[in-house]
Amino acid sequence: MVSIFPEPTMQLAQRLLARAEAAGLTLATAESCTGGLVAGCLTDIAGASAVVEAGFVTYSNDAKRTMLDVPGDLIADAGAVSEPVARAMAAGALHRARADMAVAITGVAGPGGGTPTKPVGLVHFATHRRGGAGVHACHRFGDIGRSAIRLKSVDVALTMLLARIAD
Repeated sequence: MVSIFPEPTMQLAQRLLARAEAAGLTLATAESCTGGLVAGCLTDIAGASAVVEAGFVTYSNDAKRTMLDVPGDLIADAGAVSEPVARAMAAGALHRARADMAVAITGVAGPGGGTPTKPVGLVHFATHRRGGAGVHACHRFGDIGRSAIRLKSVDVALTMLLARIAD
């Protein structure tokens, strides 16, 4: 089968699914700027249903509030592209999907929409594991193009989930 994702990304996704399944863990995704690419990458692999519980595409602020219970005042105060919102998205996905682990991605993929404090290429990630603390990462990919930012974000999200399996 031919995938739309690069081979290294697919290998990473396969490792994640195999390790999660071996550990008896289920996964959920909460995606904004990636628009479901992380869930799409995982479900490109046969047998992903043993691990992938749910994927939420919460592109709008309203979707973040209604689907993931992200407080509206948090979005208003910190902005949708922020550490607190990424953390809240991951916690909301974990709760709503009843999964064991979740990853959230929110960022500015461009080409427009950037500001001096939140430029194109800024992406916040968060993972949350049931019974554990959340983990945040922030990447500044730069203005390398919308598709490149989104694909690099998939790799970061998969890597973060893989690292959480041992927690």
